[in-house]
Amino acid sequence: MLPGCTIKGVSPRWAVIVHGGFLSPQRAQQVAVVQEARAALAEAARAAGAILDRDGSGMDAVEAAIMILEDCPQFDAGRGSALTADGQVEMDAAIMRGQDLAAGAVAGLTRVRNPIRAARAVLERSSHVLLQGTGADQFAAQQGLEQAELSYFVTDRMRDHLRALQQQAVPANNDLGTVGCVVRDAGGQITAGTSTGGITNKLPGRVGDSPLIGAGTYADSRVCGASATGQGEYFIRIAATHTLCALMEMKGLDLDTAMEQVIRQRLSAVGGKGGMIALDPAGALVARANIPGLLFAALRSDGVSVATFDDAVASGHDAGENHEH
Repeated sequence: MLPGCTIKGVSPRWAVIVHGGFLSPQRAQQVAVVQEARAALAEAARAAGAILDRDGSGMDAVEAAIMILEDCPQFDAGRGSALTADGQVEMDAAIMRGQDLAAGAVAGLTRVRNPIRAARAVLERSSHVLLQGTGADQFAAQQGLEQAELSYFVTDRMRDHLRALQQQAVPANNDLGTVGCVVRDAGGQITAGTSTGGITNKLPGRVGDSPLIGAGTYADSRVCGASATGQGEYFIRIAATHTLCALMEMKGLDLDTAMEQVIRQRLSAVGGKGGMIALDPAGALVARANIPGLLFAALRSDGVSVATFDDAVASGHDAGENHEH
């Protein structure tokens, strides 16, 4: 069964949806792994919700949620990032503010403990949208962001995974553990963010969709916000997150229908694998994927909550709301 969820209903005061990418079939059978990943997602959703509940900004909420996921080694972001072909980490992140379409992104970070903070710093403290490589690392250091040695980011799991992959001892269906968060705050503004370590054994310098505005991350408070996860090259080719918003704005599709078209039609048509989370100005929440294994969680001010890994558990919702799983 392909993972997915739609939550509609009376517009809540605020809403949050987070994702942790995909688990490989092998790791999906490890109870401890699934429990740790789901616990981190629930913690991230609650942290964002707590900020929004006291009328905090969407930027603060997205940053807080993604930092929790970056610090969890079960995801491919921050600690536990995928390794390049030469055994290094090159991390990417982006954040976008839907109120004014302001965005900040970084690619190829090697020292910043929480790449999402560097992306936010680009948005708020520079005149640019995307910084990469050495320049991005230097900028983050100048902003006083916490640094870490390579040993912090590299886990035994990812080191073993790289070795096995280079020896062609593992199958191609590996983890796609990019993390993301999309929120609608109490003022009706939408913010989206995404963070990733990329793909194992990637060529040094490779950049995926996560830091590319309109590919892996997008937010427009008039229409929707979205964060993608999966095979980044394909999301770039279909400009996935912006296409989602364009289908809604220009064709008048609702969020659920637009997500179906982007993920299960357009992405599949070019051979891509992955999924996306999104929400709209009314607080409707949607997650869709065209492969199994998507991890995501959602929380709204009206008490609706969902935590799922190829299953869905909803609680506290009103009878008039629509839940599809």
